[in-house]
Amino acid sequence: MVTSEPARSVSRPLALLVAGSFFMEILDATVIAPAAPHIAADLGVAAVTVNVAITAYVLTLAVLIPISGWLTDRFGARWIFVGAVAVFTLASAGCAVAVNLPMLVATRVLQGVGGAMMVPVGRLVVIRTTAKTDLVTAIAYLTWPALVAPLLAPALGGVLSTYASWRWIFLINVPLGLVAVLLARKLVPDVRADDAGRLDWRGFLIAAAAIAALVVGLESVAGPRPDWALTTGTLAVAALGLAATAGYLLRTAQPLLDLRILRVETYRVTALGGSIFRAVITAVPFLLPLFFQLGFGWSAAHAGLLVIALFAGNIGIKPATTPLMRRFGIRTVMLGSVLASAACLIAIAFLNRTTPLLLLLLVLTLSGVFRSVGFTSYNTVAFADVPGERMTGANTLLSTLQELGAGLGVAVGALLVRLGGTVTLGFGSDGETPFRVAFVVLAMILAIPAIEALLLPRTAGNVVAGRAS
Repeated sequence: MVTSEPARSVSRPLALLVAGSFFMEILDATVIAPAAPHIAADLGVAAVTVNVAITAYVLTLAVLIPISGWLTDRFGARWIFVGAVAVFTLASAGCAVAVNLPMLVATRVLQGVGGAMMVPVGRLVVIRTTAKTDLVTAIAYLTWPALVAPLLAPALGGVLSTYASWRWIFLINVPLGLVAVLLARKLVPDVRADDAGRLDWRGFLIAAAAIAALVVGLESVAGPRPDWALTTGTLAVAALGLAATAGYLLRTAQPLLDLRILRVETYRVTALGGSIFRAVITAVPFLLPLFFQLGFGWSAAHAGLLVIALFAGNIGIKPATTPLMRRFGIRTVMLGSVLASAACLIAIAFLNRTTPLLLLLLVLTLSGVFRSVGFTSYNTVAFADVPGERMTGANTLLSTLQELGAGLGVAVGALLVRLGGTVTLGFGSDGETPFRVAFVVLAMILAIPAIEALLLPRTAGNVVAGRAS
């Protein structure tokens, strides 16, 4: 049994607090990319090597998120959330004073520990304390950080690293974190379970090993000098580990991650197809600044500022997303956003340094529009048919898959750029071609969520969208 406040209209202060913590977590997952050359020069390493700081952060998130639900049930949401924000803030200060790459990676791992508890616990509290009829409003608050943070990050990272210092990209979290700690003690209800049960340590260790092997394997492939023996071995371990994890979780009475919830069709579309969509779309803000810098020869500040066009598209369409879902249905809006996102990726692949600025901004803005609509449709339908007593397990699994998807999106994006370096497209400089290949392949990957959306019933999510069947 879960001890919580009764479901009611969404608490705006609580939702904004959780959204703010979500913003900090996503911002730090993506802000390093445009600053990588400056960080590398300061720490005395190759620019591509700095990518390990991104991977270490995302890997920690993916590994630790599965135990966030149990910790919430066992110790209460309020103190887990407060502790997570405090750890994240302390680690941010540590990143800012790092004197070498190992120290930066270590503090990034500590940041991941805080982020792994901070976001899923906050979202769980909002979902548990909000009536289903108001869930679409609550999800809207929790969606904007996923839209804004990855788009502000390139501009913020580029400008700060060019005109100030890359260390400021971490220091800005400190005052935000201190304010969040003070507010969380008053706003976050003490949601917990009367009996949390025992933690599935075996499932946790198997899943953690499999996820770690998968990320390390992909990171190795994307490196400048891949160790193919290590890469093949880690990817084989990952495949076997993921298969073993799935089999174990399906057989266990009280698993760490409840895979049986995937039988709920609307939830499965978000958990699987939605995670693939998130992986592809998350790779775009990571690749664009590098495309503009390494391909077109633009500065980090110039490249980062152009990506703000994506942010404009995200914010501009936001007020229309709910009316769109009510008018056309979640399934139609979801399918349209996936197909349109693929078209935008193809258009981005054909950009070059002589492309008129207005046309370039139009393509990026449209990409941001469909990114926003896609994320909102997936997040809205995710919990539409999930029973209240299964919300903890559903939230934990979805958080894990989304973080893993976002992390793998960055890793796969880097891998595709490396592989694209061996392809000749017949136009553009060598610095541009790898990125063009990456964008085209990412567009092709979107065929998977498109097919899943096509197979979804037309009436899916009508209740939460406020649409008559």
